[in-house]
Amino acid sequence: MQRLHARYPFLEAARETVATETVDLATVVEQDEAVVDRARQRVITAIEDGTVGDPHRDARVELLSYPVARVLVSMVDERVLVRKYARAEAATAYDRFTADLEDTTELKSVESTGLELADLLAEFDLQDAVRETADGEYRIDVGTYVPLAEDLWEDGWRLVNQPLDRGAVPVDESDLLTLLREAIRTRIDDGLPFEVPDAIGETLEAEVAEIRDVLADLDLTREIDTVVPDLFPPCMKALLDQIQKGEHLPHHSRFAITAFLTSIGMTTDEIVELYRVNSSFGEEMTRYQTDHIRGDTSPTEYSPPSCATMQSYGDCVNKDDLCEQIPHPMAYYEERIDDADDDDLEDWRENDANEGSAASGD
Repeated sequence: MQRLHARYPFLEAARETVATETVDLATVVEQDEAVVDRARQRVITAIEDGTVGDPHRDARVELLSYPVARVLVSMVDERVLVRKYARAEAATAYDRFTADLEDTTELKSVESTGLELADLLAEFDLQDAVRETADGEYRIDVGTYVPLAEDLWEDGWRLVNQPLDRGAVPVDESDLLTLLREAIRTRIDDGLPFEVPDAIGETLEAEVAEIRDVLADLDLTREIDTVVPDLFPPCMKALLDQIQKGEHLPHHSRFAITAFLTSIGMTTDEIVELYRVNSSFGEEMTRYQTDHIRGDTSPTEYSPPSCATMQSYGDCVNKDDLCEQIPHPMAYYEERIDDADDDDLEDWRENDANEGSAASGD
């Protein structure tokens, strides 16, 4: 059972296992170097590779490293890290449960962990919303489908592109497992960050400092002077240009650029400053709308619209060759960042910083 929980530490039963450990978390971080090191690795690998790395050979170390990793993420307290970490844990879990379920049929158990698809559905209260059909496919209630699919970029996931039938969306097993991955990501994301007791936090200061350094090196989107507008997709460049010229943006355009900027890590204060020159600027409303899109004052963190949606609203402009291959503005930006030379990125950041200093008179 401990092996199952170590492999899938987001399970409620795994949390209960940790809660019944004979030592508390403060003692673990103070005395168990292996747990802390694996936790540190989980977070750094999430930043660098989008997974949480290979599991520790000791199931107890692997299991306890998960709550300690969540402590580290909470102490860093950067929204972009929460997002990266939640996605990495979900991606790793997806790889594991697709492998575990690969040889099962009709919800038969897997000998290695005892995991069943039915168990995963029950874990997220989906057992009544998902029904297997006679041909081995599945149907998922539309009210359950929509929140699970809302952050999936590809247009095929949009409800308008689904063959809705009597209040349910038909999906194959592959799609169902992808939706389960999103349920895992949402659970991990929703609980972060949290308040860390001083007794635990003081012991982990060195690990937190290291994670901040790694994040600073790789995360190019936490501050306005490290955002790289030269690499924005053409549609977002155009909307940003309109804002900076003080032009009025319709609601759908304003939503698109604001959701894009929050998704790449800009703070509400930075976005409010961008809008300040706009003719329709109202600080209170701009701040409220940005916090709502970010998910701070709403149950949902909204993603930017897909390319198809941008086209339908007339916001898709100045398309280039990469646009023809990309379904979503975020995918465009991530690919441009990945393809950029590190020296070029550093030059862009330095140029932006110098321009900011000149504008302020420093």
